[in-house]
Amino acid sequence: MNNSDAKVVAIISYITLIGWIIAIILHNQNRSELGAYHLRQSLGIMLTMIIMAMIPVIGWFLNLIMFVLWIVGLIYAIQGDQKPVPFIGQFYQDIFKGLN
Repeated sequence: MNNSDAKVVAIISYITLIGWIIAIILHNQNRSELGAYHLRQSLGIMLTMIIMAMIPVIGWFLNLIMFVLWIVGLIYAIQGDQKPVPFIGQFYQDIFKGLN
């Protein structure tokens, strides 16, 4: 997979759960480290946001923080960087390391 295709997978992985599913299908056709990296990170962010949405008030506030981290991850994907989002990015990389 060339770098621009890998960037497309990385970017699409942040665009809703449907985008993530499309990105994993594209990634499975042509694997790349950049695509896998952002698939792991965006999955972790989305799952955390879903869980936080179920917790009244505190969870909603934490979702604002998660939204900022989601934007940071998207910016890293657009730039083609494999940098973890602050505080939690490396945790997601470790938890979802089986997603290659």
